[in-house]
Amino acid sequence: MKDELAKRLVQGLKDAGINFVTYLPETRLSQIVPLIRDDPEMELIAAASEQEAVTIAVGATLGGKQAAVYMENTGIYVSSYSLLVTGKQLGVPILLVVGYLGGVPDQRSSFLYATIGKHTIPVLAGLGIEYMLLNDGDGLEGKIQDAVRAANAQRAPYALLFGGEFSV
Repeated sequence: MKDELAKRLVQGLKDAGINFVTYLPETRLSQIVPLIRDDPEMELIAAASEQEAVTIAVGATLGGKQAAVYMENTGIYVSSYSLLVTGKQLGVPILLVVGYLGGVPDQRSSFLYATIGKHTIPVLAGLGIEYMLLNDGDGLEGKIQDAVRAANAQRAPYALLFGGEFSV
């Protein structure tokens, strides 16, 4: 991902009210980590697993933060129990910022991730989590705001899947 796109993504998160981000590093969107870490208005917490990252984000949300979880799409599988129980059943809105590995729009897709990418959207649907696929920066900031607004209105997690030029 180009640096300018990473800056816009982080600014879009801030403009949408996100002030707390948990994460497990991945390769597609990694340029956002130092930008968030160095921003005094945002808090960045590393986690040992995506399930832990979701649980920490839920706790932060319940404590008054507007939280996001940054992960690759394999993390949806790992965190599905926490997403279902804390996000859907208890009604806690969090934004999922997801590198969409192996999906059709993944510019670096390989056989290692093809199966994961193929099943990401059906897994989200099975969990009842709405999503938006982003392939380019057109209207990025507005789409992030729409996703956060939807998560809050529905009191549920909402996933942004980043592919296309975000995966370069």
